[in-house]
Order: sequence, then C-alpha cells, then structure tokens
Amino acid sequence: MTDPQTFLVFLTAALGLAVMPGPGMVYVLARTLRGGRREGIFSALGTSIAGLLHTLAAALGISVILTTSALAFSVVKWLGVIYLIYLGVRTLVSDGIVEPSSADTLSPSPVSRGMAAQQALRQGIITEVLNPKTALFFLAFIPQFINPDGYVFWQFMLLGTITTIFTSGMDIVVITLATPLSKRLQQRGGLARAGRIGSGTALIGLGVYVAIDR
Repeated sequence: MTDPQTFLVFLTAALGLAVMPGPGMVYVLARTLRGGRREGIFSALGTSIAGLLHTLAAALGISVILTTSALAFSVVKWLGVIYLIYLGVRTLVSDGIVEPSSADTLSPSPVSRGMAAQQALRQGIITEVLNPKTALFFLAFIPQFINPDGYVFWQFMLLGTITTIFTSGMDIVVITLATPLSKRLQQRGGLARAGRIGSGTALIGLGVYVAIDR
C-alpha cells in the first residue's frame, strides 16, 4: 500500500484537481439551474457513477486503448461532443424556448420530477462516460501514487474512488450555491425561460469546447 506521506500528497493533489472546473461540473451546474437541487444531485450522482466506471476501466487496463489508438479516442470524443450539443439543443427546443407555454407557471407533478431525476442521472452517466479525457486522467494521475509491490488493482480502485468522492463533493458545493438562483428562475416565467436558454447554451458551449480542445 502507498506510504502515509505519499498518500497525503495524493489527497492534496486530488482535492486541488477537484476544485478546478471541468465538463462534469459545468454539466451539473447547467442541470441545477434548469431543474433545481434534485436534478442537480442526480446529475452529480450520474457523473460519480461514470467516474467509478472510468476508474474500473483504467484499473483493468481497458482505458489504455484510448492512449494507444487515435481512432478510439476520436470516436469516444466526438460521441461525447454530439451528445452534449444534442442535450443543449433539446433543452432549448423542448422546454418551451421556441414555443412558450403555460407550463412554466405550473408546479411539476411527483411523477414528472421523478422522470426528470432519472433523466438527469442517465445523462450524467453518459456525459462523463463519453469524456475520454477522464479516462486518460485516471491513467496519468493515479499510477503516480501506487506502490507496485502491493495490490495494484485495489490501490487503483481506492485512489480512484477517493478522487471521485472529492469531485462529487465539489459538485455538491456547486449545487448548493446554484439552488437559490434556480428557485428564483423557476418562480418567474421569464426568468425560467432565460435560465433554460442559459443551461442549453452552456451545454452546447461545453460540447464545442470539448470538440476544439486538444
């Protein structure tokens, strides 16, 4: 197992990296502004599950394919770009931006809130899974703190899980700070429409950023 001093360095580095905004944090922010704290939490849960999946893939060596195959990296990257832009366009079109309706003034039913939460969870998983840089991050970052004389797989899983927990913690902070603004947006039809425009635009912008970022 990693010695205490190296583990402390890892914790410090992982916490510092978790504070830095990334695609997952932007997605959680957009979902929170659009649907409130509940959707934000489920979207954060989705990105966390995806983070654990990336950890498992990296620990098993599957993610190495992304570092050795330019084609595989490009395919995953562009699938992610298309999905983010699709989510953004869908937010703009399907939530009444193009055709405003009276739905803005109605409180959503428990069933619709449940469906929205499930959708946020599912989209959070897909968005983060289709981010190849997350896989590369785990491959580049975590091995630096692994003791090769120990159980490498379980060390990788432990450190990857801790990193995901730190990232999820920062997502919760973002959700907490964004929830009051989300409530104000939802209480007023015009502001709600503006919030959905902002959320949709943020998702499209995130897709464009991923597309052009090298």
